[in-house]
Amino acid sequence: MNSAPLRICIAGAGAIGCTLAARIALTGRPVNVFARGRTLEALQRNGIHLQDLQGRHHVKVNASDNAQTLGEQDIVFLCTKAPSLSGLLPNIAPLIGPNTVVVPVINGVPWWYFHGEGGQFDGHRVESVDPDGRITDTLNLHQVIGCVVFITAQSSAPAVVKTHNPYRIIFGELNNELTPRLDELVALIESAGIEAHGTDRIRDQLWTKIIANLTSNPVSVVTGATLEQIYGLPDMKDLALATFTEAMQVATAYDAKLGMEPATFMQFGASMGPVRTSMLQDFDKGLPLELAAIGDAVLELAEKVNIAMPITRTVLTLARFCGEHPHHKEHGRH
Repeated sequence: MNSAPLRICIAGAGAIGCTLAARIALTGRPVNVFARGRTLEALQRNGIHLQDLQGRHHVKVNASDNAQTLGEQDIVFLCTKAPSLSGLLPNIAPLIGPNTVVVPVINGVPWWYFHGEGGQFDGHRVESVDPDGRITDTLNLHQVIGCVVFITAQSSAPAVVKTHNPYRIIFGELNNELTPRLDELVALIESAGIEAHGTDRIRDQLWTKIIANLTSNPVSVVTGATLEQIYGLPDMKDLALATFTEAMQVATAYDAKLGMEPATFMQFGASMGPVRTSMLQDFDKGLPLELAAIGDAVLELAEKVNIAMPITRTVLTLARFCGEHPHHKEHGRH
């Protein structure tokens, strides 16, 4: 990263990608967005409409479906759903030069989990999210900065996004070093009005988000419940707590330090209000569900350390059934 204007590209323009693009564009920086289809048309025609705690915003971005045209970037944020990542990478290859910093903004257990982790499984591949090794082979891991995003955004139409909660993003090098490029990335995101922090223990933050996803996303698909219902209604809360306990055992086995009490976690989840999880939004649109990254990968990590997760496994089985048999979709939905 040099003193010339940063070349920033958001690859993938869903709710999170558009939020990030809009917030960065509001700083006056030029922002490139790699998008396709209806989303690309909407971006080129209307830009991004974002409604957040700071007001209503309308920004223009440079959107294209041709990475060659966009050219090499300084920072590329990968804002696609986890299942789409290996398909996206060949299309955005021209964006990534030898000095490009790549920031995967994805849910669940990332493919890079064991790279630079330093534990007994260091260098292993997470099969559930990178079964053929395509992601690991395509991206130079030294260019990747890990990131955990706490943003609840909902998209009502392409490039139209609304969020009612504060923004927070944590960044960290995969090998837990504190580096100048990490500081620069944090400064960029802070300048965009998003609370940002750099950490030398990115996996601690990651587990917080993994557990938040695991306790809410799959069950939301089965029930249609919102975050305040999942973490607030007594019986639902018991289920979330049981999943939470199973996942915490796995996190602890991987030496993750999580500073959260179950009661505080449940309270915080319920305080998010009537938010429909990203997986429930995907389910309603008939899109593939991120069960591999959010669920299967956690089970894979659990098996490596011989921890059973019977309740989590059951909920994932039900969610997978719902995803594969969408004609049951209207059941209990409204």
